[in-house]
Amino acid sequence: MQIVQLISLWLIPSIIAFVLLYGTYKRVPTYEAFVEGGKEGIQIAFSLIPYLVGMLVSIAIFRTSGALDYFIQFVKPLVDPFGLPSEVIPLAIIRPISGTASLGIVTDLIATYGPDSFIGRLASTIQGSTETTLYVLTVYFGAVGIRKMGDALKVGLLADAISFILSFFIVLLIFGR
Repeated sequence: MQIVQLISLWLIPSIIAFVLLYGTYKRVPTYEAFVEGGKEGIQIAFSLIPYLVGMLVSIAIFRTSGALDYFIQFVKPLVDPFGLPSEVIPLAIIRPISGTASLGIVTDLIATYGPDSFIGRLASTIQGSTETTLYVLTVYFGAVGIRKMGDALKVGLLADAISFILSFFIVLLIFGR
């Protein structure tokens, strides 16, 4: 354990020192490049703010309007025959939108049902095997100025849906009910 702590203590400073020394060896003005990178980072951060605010407002409206609860009640009769717990449906909906919100849902499910319960294992597997598709598209496509993201959105949400379904079957297969 002490070796891991020692490595983690020195790894990042060593990488930074290596980059600086290598840049100096290649006669790159490292300080100027660092400052230029910092300026670009700030510009990108400012350009992302409208996209992030829009996404966060949309999430808040969806949750506080009660639309999520109505959707769960609508979907419950469809998932009950398959044995899929309706408690994980909010996770399936929120996960493509927000990693933080989905982590909150997973934390709540694990606190309520336990980490070794079927719901806890399923929620953990869904959290680890799906992506925050809308967040990624909003942030990364917005950062580079891509406005048309229809196909990427379709493929990303399809991958999330497949991951959600496979998570259910894999947890069912490995752990049972």
